[in-house]
Amino acid sequence: MANEHRSLMMRANRLLGANLVELNLIKIEDLETANERLLEIVGGDIENPRQSTVLGILTYEMKAVKEDDVLHHLVEDHGVGLIDLRSYEGSEELKKKLDLGACWATWTVPFDHDEGFYFLATAYYMSPAVRTFWEKQLDAPIIWYGATLEMIGDYLEKLSSSANGSIAAASNS
Repeated sequence: MANEHRSLMMRANRLLGANLVELNLIKIEDLETANERLLEIVGGDIENPRQSTVLGILTYEMKAVKEDDVLHHLVEDHGVGLIDLRSYEGSEELKKKLDLGACWATWTVPFDHDEGFYFLATAYYMSPAVRTFWEKQLDAPIIWYGATLEMIGDYLEKLSSSANGSIAAASNS
């Protein structure tokens, strides 16, 4: 992961964790443990973007919070809708200029653009760093949707394979 993305990823995770503690969705001790684990993962030789998530560590490894509880909070307290990206193709225009590193770092993906609005799916809405980053990047109104880590990860992997396939096809012609 590029340094610019690593810094963004760390800030996004730190602020998400702080908000989860503030909302009493997790305990501070669990966040400290998850942050230590995240530093181990990020400092390792082999980096898997799917593992570089404090929410994933808290949810899947530690079982300190249920991802459904986080999504429920988004819907109830922030009025954010939910989206299932599994069969969504997304905008070709966005796919061409998408920064996959930023998407992985923020667990967010712009999936459509219509009439001046961008539509973003994220597992990290509760991280102010994520919202601020995308608002600055897109400089246009955003309609936010919540999604699970698994859906965001699968979608990004699909985009990455598609991009790699396009690059291979272009180099073979």
